[in-house]
Amino acid sequence: MSAEIIKKLEEHSDTVLRKTKDYLPFLSRLCLVATFMEDGVRMWYQWKEQSNYINHHWGCGTFLSTMFVVYNLFGQLIPSVLVLARKYVKVSVGLLFGVVFIQTVGYGILFDVRFLLRNVSLLGGLVLLLAESMGEAKTMFAGVPTLGENRPQNYMQLAGRVLICLMFLTLLGEMSFNNAFTEFVRAIELIVGLPLMICVCIGYKTKLASCCLVFWLFFLNIYLNPFWMYSSSRAMHDFVKYDFFQTLSVIGGLLYVVTNGPGGVSFDEHKKNW
Repeated sequence: MSAEIIKKLEEHSDTVLRKTKDYLPFLSRLCLVATFMEDGVRMWYQWKEQSNYINHHWGCGTFLSTMFVVYNLFGQLIPSVLVLARKYVKVSVGLLFGVVFIQTVGYGILFDVRFLLRNVSLLGGLVLLLAESMGEAKTMFAGVPTLGENRPQNYMQLAGRVLICLMFLTLLGEMSFNNAFTEFVRAIELIVGLPLMICVCIGYKTKLASCCLVFWLFFLNIYLNPFWMYSSSRAMHDFVKYDFFQTLSVIGGLLYVVTNGPGGVSFDEHKKNW
């Protein structure tokens, strides 16, 4: 009975993919870079506050703190636009990697496990973008034989899937039980989402699991992170907005998996050889 249900769900997901194949790749990239674009815009509107914070936290002086904001502004907006345009993707991903590293050190995220895992999950999306770029480069030399069927790209796709799944570990630390209904929703989120995330990690029924997670996380993100309900002058607004866009980037990573598949290092790929 359960096998029949899964088969039906797979058929429905394949139908959805066929109907959305023209714009799903762009949507996945847009979601992936959404948190970088939002943070870049925030740097512009909170230029003085961000610069003062870095200067106060590190005592590095006005010039260096301003350069920190400048890099985070242009180092996020320009690469994000280039990724959406599919131009200079490798360079753009490298710049975004640099932003994640600098922010991890600059804001002291290195010592906050929850925020560190959130940043690491962002790296998963960037790794997937890089893997896609490598795959496109391979097609330019279609007649040239390659060793190991592009193994580096396959392992990068595996790493990207695993890193994206780290987002779920951060939810374990958020079970504060301050609001019974909200915590009930979070508990259901873990019960439903954790098995699906494991399927994505190991590459089993990957597209179906990713599709389910995309819809599941989208609606939960709307419910759990409604930053528009808070005044922009409240600190809670920025925290909830941060969670919203980071979750959106994880959704983008899952959409990438839906669009491009799990790669060679997965149960789905190995089943083809059984």
